[in-house]
Amino acid sequence: MENNRNFFITIALSVLILVLWQVFYMNPRMEQQREQARIEQQRVEAQKKEAQGTNPSAAGTPAPASGAIPTAPGGEIATAASRDQAIAATKRIKIDTPSLEGSINLTGARLDDLKLKHYTETVDKNSPEISLLNPQALPTGYFAEIGFVGSDKTGAVPSSDTVWSVDGNPTLTPSTPVTLTYTNDKGLTFKRTISIDDNYMFTVSDTVQNSGSAAVSLFNYGRVTRYDKPAVASTYVLHEGLIGVTGTEGLTEYKYTAIEKDKEVKPGKSTDGWLGITDKYWAVTLVPTEKQPFQPRYAYFEDGRHRYQSDFLTDAINVGAGQSATVETEIFAGAKEVAKINAYEADRHIRQFNLVIDWGWFYFITKPMFWLIDTLYKFFGNFGLAILATTVIVKAIFFPLANKSYASMANMKKVQPKMTEIREKYADDKMKQQQAMMELYKTEKINPLAGCWPVALQIPVFFSLYKVLYITIEMRHAPFFGWIHDLAAPDPTSVFNLFGLIPFAAPAFLPHMGAWAVVMGITMFLQMRMNPTPPDPTQAAIFTWMPVIFTFMMGSFPAGLVIYWAWNNTLSILQQGVIMKRQGAKIELWDNLTALFRKKPSPAE
Repeated sequence: MENNRNFFITIALSVLILVLWQVFYMNPRMEQQREQARIEQQRVEAQKKEAQGTNPSAAGTPAPASGAIPTAPGGEIATAASRDQAIAATKRIKIDTPSLEGSINLTGARLDDLKLKHYTETVDKNSPEISLLNPQALPTGYFAEIGFVGSDKTGAVPSSDTVWSVDGNPTLTPSTPVTLTYTNDKGLTFKRTISIDDNYMFTVSDTVQNSGSAAVSLFNYGRVTRYDKPAVASTYVLHEGLIGVTGTEGLTEYKYTAIEKDKEVKPGKSTDGWLGITDKYWAVTLVPTEKQPFQPRYAYFEDGRHRYQSDFLTDAINVGAGQSATVETEIFAGAKEVAKINAYEADRHIRQFNLVIDWGWFYFITKPMFWLIDTLYKFFGNFGLAILATTVIVKAIFFPLANKSYASMANMKKVQPKMTEIREKYADDKMKQQQAMMELYKTEKINPLAGCWPVALQIPVFFSLYKVLYITIEMRHAPFFGWIHDLAAPDPTSVFNLFGLIPFAAPAFLPHMGAWAVVMGITMFLQMRMNPTPPDPTQAAIFTWMPVIFTFMMGSFPAGLVIYWAWNNTLSILQQGVIMKRQGAKIELWDNLTALFRKKPSPAE
């Protein structure tokens, strides 16, 4: 037990070192790099202004994307209950696909009304569909927009307040794109074709026709703007907020609280990649054209209404007299389904688009874990059964090492009398006691840390499964059997109302502890009772109370994770029992259980 304690202390110190290294070395280094990039960007912009004059449009700053809030219908912010009224206040074209429904606002050609057909707010079949995008007039305003920035030579160009005209088909479906047009007083005609696939990817193709007598230059911009943030705060295991993969920086992530502090971040220019805003299960991202270098930006604005924004601005697009130019932007707006995200990355050559799903630092474990569970789900038709089958497979993979560990533990049980004899003989000399123990381990070929390896190996598997259950939308609202209707949510039952037998809701101040958490605690208790009770009173108390503590702690975890842990404990009990029997070691389970309920003699006796 002393060696086991040292082993866990070593793990804790290793984690502490990693945390301190991240806080005192990596974080300051990253902050320094950001500051250097910001200074460099300011220098480049200063040079541009010096060369092009003080005209902000000529300098390449997009007026719509600079943070000015477009005027909402009626000039006021509507209430959440008036979503339909906000949508009805402007002219629109309908969106109808197998996965999405909603509309495009002809003012700004803005994508601000989008619902996900296959996802509801709760497990209730009558629950409303998820509203991913909402009009700006709502407190939950959230939209994507593509536009242009011009100059005096270009005249008015399409931006947030431009009213487009529909040319032909008024409904966007996978088989029927829509075409919008706008002509200004300088002879520029803008033709926008919007198409969509069966899932969540929009393609916006803008053709600018110059009928004037002089060449013009203009800039293409795109932005994803959000006025609120998720009601449930994000956790350390999941990124929610502004995100992108651009330039040499690669993946850039800013949580809402981080961008509120920094206000504005401009990475280096890029010729490929994507950027947007991500939630736990949904994302809205822009994929700029590869024909023009662009400047990505992540920002937070406090003027008027607080809002968060990921945007980009291309370099100047030159259109000669009598000529035309075309730019194309893709907009992903939907659920972060793994197969579809991977397909978009491969088929459309979107750089590292899979990173919109937060697989974390241990992606090399988490992604294979998801693949295995998802593959088994396709066979069993139930994610709960897939998790149980995954546990068996993982057990089989680590069986040789676990077999060796349990065999070593069994041998330790057989030499327990010798260990007790050494402790008594050298009770007053800890150094000699330790030396004698080491000699015994060497003679009997015993590894004192053997019992830790099955637990240590289970930790990365446990974490990867937790990550998969927490971040992947495939697990959202995935049912098991009985009362478990969502494996990604905690067990809805409670021990405090006898799992629903008593008709009252458990008070909120009580810890959440469902039926599966109790099952997990019992299996953990039985597994620990297969070993002899430690002679040290403190260790014995820990030995006794650990299953109780874990039962309370695991109650708030996703039900799928608790089911995994209970099933894993059960398999471990069977495995350990078989190995101990083969090694001729005594199984202490029954003796430990009877000792718990055996009446202890009183001092008088």
